[in-house]
Amino acid sequence: MEGSIMKPRPAGRVAPGLALLVLLTFLSGCSKQQEAAPPPPTVEVVTVARKDVPIHSEWIGTTDGLVNATIRAQVQGYLISQKYKEGEPVKKGQVLFEIDPRTFQAALDQAKGQLAQQQARWITAKANLARIKPLADDNAVSKKDLDDAVGLELAAHASVIAAQAAVDKARLDVEFTKIRSPIEGIAGIAKAQIGNLVGPGTTEELTTVSKVNPIKVYISISEQEYLQAVERQRRREAGAARKIEMFLADGSLYPHPGEFYLADRQVDPKTGTIRVAAVFDNPGNFLRPGLFARVRVEMGTKKGALLVPQRSVSELQGSYRVAVVGPGNKVEIRPVKVSDSIEKLRVVDEGLKPGERVVLEGTQKVRPGIIVDPKPFEEKPAPGEEQPRAGPEAAQSRTKPEPAAAAGPKPEDRGKTDK
Repeated sequence: MEGSIMKPRPAGRVAPGLALLVLLTFLSGCSKQQEAAPPPPTVEVVTVARKDVPIHSEWIGTTDGLVNATIRAQVQGYLISQKYKEGEPVKKGQVLFEIDPRTFQAALDQAKGQLAQQQARWITAKANLARIKPLADDNAVSKKDLDDAVGLELAAHASVIAAQAAVDKARLDVEFTKIRSPIEGIAGIAKAQIGNLVGPGTTEELTTVSKVNPIKVYISISEQEYLQAVERQRRREAGAARKIEMFLADGSLYPHPGEFYLADRQVDPKTGTIRVAAVFDNPGNFLRPGLFARVRVEMGTKKGALLVPQRSVSELQGSYRVAVVGPGNKVEIRPVKVSDSIEKLRVVDEGLKPGERVVLEGTQKVRPGIIVDPKPFEEKPAPGEEQPRAGPEAAQSRTKPEPAAAAGPKPEDRGKTDK
């Protein structure tokens, strides 16, 4: 039993299990101390620029021919031929359609025969009057006989005039069987086919010819815009016309500037707008009636405007905000008041100062008070393009908007005003 008695442990020794637990705890603490704090998020920033910028007003418009001639038949008959190619230019006076002329030629021949009869009667009446006049002067015939001869001559003459008018009318009907274009322009698709009965008794039009060089663009402006435009025109110093630009549905800028053409006679009481037209040169008949377009007019220049990229401005329930990187690279979410859009830039009227840094890329990473690592923004060029300059100055220096900034109007935007 003496061999089974446990010997006391020497002082200062630790049980193996307890030593292992202490070692693991120590190592865990060291690993936590070695973990570094996460780096601040990297964001790309641009500097608020101050520039004099042009102020524009924009509207959605629709192209239309300068003159649109609806072609209809003036005499009734059956179409026997079409003499033009649809969608191609036609000259003034060019034959577009032909109606069967046989019945009208027969009517003309009949009218000519009646005219010949009346001319023969008039000749006879004039001869009788010539014989009676000397006799009446010698009192060889009565005054009544002279009056009857004068009346017969006048009646025969009137019959000749009426018969001549009938001939002229029949000749016009024959000419109307050849339906000609009254203007020079582009002829549309035929709406009547060969063999159709056409004429004044039918409502069907044959086609439409539009003069498209120059071409009109109609827009609708509000009463306030119209009154402001009239006031600006009245007090304009130099008297020069405003530059009118047009962007097509693919976003491209039409190369020929336009000019004001007309304003409608009245304001539409239902919509409170007035219809205004501008004209644009259209060499080669490139533009056709019915195209959607975005019309832009330079209304003036805003001096010392503060500019930031549109992408840096976020909207929330009608209010606008930007993320500003301040001292110590600390982020501040600041409300701003914005106004006009100029290409890819936005004019800020209140809330920013020149030279401040605004977050452009990485806004989803920031929140108020966070520390960030700001980097100057550099736009990546498309393949084959030159490296553009960074910041608002680069976008402002462009004279032609990019397709993304000048996106064309959509069909559902017809009639809407975009300023």
